Amino acid sequence: MTAGTRVEVRRGKNESSSALIRRFTRRAQGLGLVREMRDRRYWKRAESKNVSHKRALISKVRREKYNELVKLGKIDPAARKNARGKGVKR
Repeated sequence: MTAGTRVEVRRGKNESSSALIRRFTRRAQGLGLVREMRDRRYWKRAESKNVSHKRALISKVRREKYNELVKLGKIDPAARKNARGKGVKR
């Protein structure tokens, strides 16, 4: 965990503020802070087993229902493949 990591840079006598910022950025990258913060940016909590299992069961039921309708001839699977890209120009 990088919460305890400190990056400290002190300004030299004739050093400009932009050079100081550049030095700070390089040091933070060297410690891997920038990469870790970018990885944490979209961090998502791990899904519980119950939730993922319930979602899998729902998708299984939907898939079985779809396959049954295809067997009965109420849905044309070829038409579904063509409808996915509908309205999207490539």
